Amino acid sequence: MSESQEIQLGRETDPQIIASYGLYQDDALTRYIDDLGQRMAVISHRPQLQFTFRVLDSPVVNAFAVPGGYVYVTRGILSFMNNEAELAAVLAHEIGHITARHTAQQYSKAQLAGLGLGVGQILSENFRKYAGYAEFGVGLLFLRFSRDNERQADQLGVEYSSKVGYDATKMADFFTSLERLAGGAEQGGLPGWFSTHPNPADRVAATRRMAREWQGKLATGEWNVNRDQYFDTIDGLVYGEDPRQGFVEKNTFYHPSLRFQFPVPEGWNVTNLPTQVQIAPEAQDAIIMLTLEEGTNPGIAAQKFAEKTGATIHSSQEVTVNGLQAHSLLSNVQSGETNLNLLSYFIAKDNHIFILHGLSTPDRFAAHRNTFSHTMTNFSTLDEPHIVNVEPNRIQIVRVKETASFRTILNAFTQDEDRQKDLALLNGVTLDETTTTGTPFKITTSK
Repeated sequence: MSESQEIQLGRETDPQIIASYGLYQDDALTRYIDDLGQRMAVISHRPQLQFTFRVLDSPVVNAFAVPGGYVYVTRGILSFMNNEAELAAVLAHEIGHITARHTAQQYSKAQLAGLGLGVGQILSENFRKYAGYAEFGVGLLFLRFSRDNERQADQLGVEYSSKVGYDATKMADFFTSLERLAGGAEQGGLPGWFSTHPNPADRVAATRRMAREWQGKLATGEWNVNRDQYFDTIDGLVYGEDPRQGFVEKNTFYHPSLRFQFPVPEGWNVTNLPTQVQIAPEAQDAIIMLTLEEGTNPGIAAQKFAEKTGATIHSSQEVTVNGLQAHSLLSNVQSGETNLNLLSYFIAKDNHIFILHGLSTPDRFAAHRNTFSHTMTNFSTLDEPHIVNVEPNRIQIVRVKETASFRTILNAFTQDEDRQKDLALLNGVTLDETTTTGTPFKITTSK
């Protein structure tokens, strides 16, 4: 792949990633990360690239890069970092993947292998086309680097972060935290760190050794860690799942921001993406998908769908769903060599059309049709104040008042052993570790 092709791939992939996972809306945090990333990009081995650094609104612990200079960190990984040096090291590591052309090599290998990749992990191959993310670029996120690639990215990450003055030994500290986290949970199609970054042998020791070597070469004298600056920046960061963007409780999906709800079939898995909700059974022989578009006329939306897909319409009628104007379609769509039956509802609400599709192959459609219908016809406006006004947990920065073990310090906030263990992980320490007076640390709170 030429450099111009690599840059073009990045430009095409970036909006797909934003649509798939969403950007975290915090201008100050975004500027902070971009400024730090740019300082290392200009001293990298490919300073001619125009680098872009983004924060994704995901609780998953990961960072990744795509060809052409695009680097992404999740708010989930930011939650578990404990100083600016760790952040610099992770950004530099991802810059290293780009400068060493690892991401471009991944693309070329996958292209040669003829891989068909899609974001919707819960979807079987028959349904991926309809997830809306079948483009190749997003599939790059699911390709694992080799351990040799990881070692080289570690080397470059240590070099770049050291050259701009950071203590790169903190990179090893963060790798230790990642190992304790076991990569973070996967959610919404986005993998955790070790799903895309395999752990080379002796990584922590090798990283510390490389960091000390660079510190000896550069002989700067003082190496930045900047714990306070980092904590000031992430104070108030959303932690974990953000219920305002949708959550499931007692087999009902609630979306407080858009104020709608619908029942989730018993035993079906929900993948909630910023632009789509996907619901599928364990057998993966069917799927219900909800998407959203601007508009007020459900009939026109149904017609556009039929024209775009070339669907064969079996029935089409205006209906009402819990007081909302709607249109239902029963149709058949050809997907390559696969024939799919669909039940679709187009529901008007708040100047938007909520579109629900239930898809399955003809031999399984009858078994799922009543389930599709039950979910769609029970779509309704969400009015319950305690759900509409729900707030996410957020990071709060507090300071140690008196030197003690971290367990003793946490006793002032919670007596729950499991929560104390979680907070120790969040702060990259053990419960028995001594923490000195004045040290900032993180807790999680909700309003």
